[in-house]
Amino acid sequence: MSTSATGSYTESPYTVPTRNKKRAAYDRETVHAILDAGYVCHLGFVRDGRPVVLPTLYGRVGDRLYVHGSTGSRPLNTAQRDAGLPVCLTVTHVDALVLARSAFHHSVNYRSVVVHGVATPVTDPVEKAEALDALVDHVLPGRAADSRPANDKELAATAVLALDLEEVSAKARTGGPNDDPEDESLPYWSGLLPVGVVHGEPVPAEGLDPAVAAPDYLTSPGRP
Repeated sequence: MSTSATGSYTESPYTVPTRNKKRAAYDRETVHAILDAGYVCHLGFVRDGRPVVLPTLYGRVGDRLYVHGSTGSRPLNTAQRDAGLPVCLTVTHVDALVLARSAFHHSVNYRSVVVHGVATPVTDPVEKAEALDALVDHVLPGRAADSRPANDKELAATAVLALDLEEVSAKARTGGPNDDPEDESLPYWSGLLPVGVVHGEPVPAEGLDPAVAAPDYLTSPGRP
């Protein structure tokens, strides 16, 4: 991943929500922070007239996302055949369960990003190597330099799609439940149940040399 840039993305009919428009944001700092805090994206596209959504790993370098895949994957084959693949990519974090006094007003606090664009295969060897490093470091910063780089056979079996951040928006909900005034006297608990992602204790692989200590980045706090 890279540091957040300044400025905002241009709004478009694809990025302006039809509901709760005040929750939307288009500034790069917000969008990049949400993307950089995630592990898995969902990549949506149409194949043979049918919608397909696949979970996969991703990484960000500036205003470009790189999406991981295999050389036999459906997104890559379609992108190569059609010189690009129209996609919708999403990343979502659930920050809290919002428990209201009425069932109707239950909700979740969340942060999300939706990206629309055309994904293209990365074929330049230098860019592909940099993209794979970005994918590894996105999962755990510092890991790319602390592992064996992919060899030629592994690179040939690995596909990477590039998706520029052009039509993109963020959306988030914060705060407590929106109970109706007439419900506030009801005898039901109301409030927030925070939800978060944390790293557990590292578990060494079988056969790992005991002299190889866990690197410092494994003990860093979980993502925001």
